[in-house]
Amino acid sequence: MEDNLRKDLYIKKLLENCEKGNVLYQEILYKDFYSYALSICRLYTYSNDDAVSILNDSFLKVFSSIKKKKYNKTIPFKNWLRRIVINTAIDSYRKNSKHFHQMEIGETTQLITNSDIIDNLAANDIINLLDQLPEAHRIVFNLYEIQGYDHGEISEKLSISKSTSRVFLTRAKKKLRILIHKNF
Repeated sequence: MEDNLRKDLYIKKLLENCEKGNVLYQEILYKDFYSYALSICRLYTYSNDDAVSILNDSFLKVFSSIKKKKYNKTIPFKNWLRRIVINTAIDSYRKNSKHFHQMEIGETTQLITNSDIIDNLAANDIINLLDQLPEAHRIVFNLYEIQGYDHGEISEKLSISKSTSRVFLTRAKKKLRILIHKNF
């Protein structure tokens, strides 16, 4: 309990100094949340370079919003940062993708998978599996399964219908099952 209070005060001090435009405190905030934000960015990209680019764009938005006093201090900073990172990743996807690139999945038979395999997957294994999904399927999968958005929210964010969001999620799950069975 005391550690959480100390951490909250630390973040509050960082944010107050960032609001004043203090570059040193901006750097500290960036370094403190770099790994957390990068792990989110990496879920939405195929390369670490693209993830870092999204991360840097996100922090530019964060610092700009803090300086303009647009940060709502009643929301925990980590949650607010997460939302900005996800929205920046989606904006990047929209900007860099003129249309959805899809890979059709033919008829599949029901695969029997060993649940122990899934339990033993490392983070890198999961990222490698996600890297093999078509971009639109990957983004919908991440938003729905990892970030907890519903199909209505996803359809608004990606400018697609709810049914398209459901189809992309279904196809992503089928492709992941095939990949897990094939590779593990």
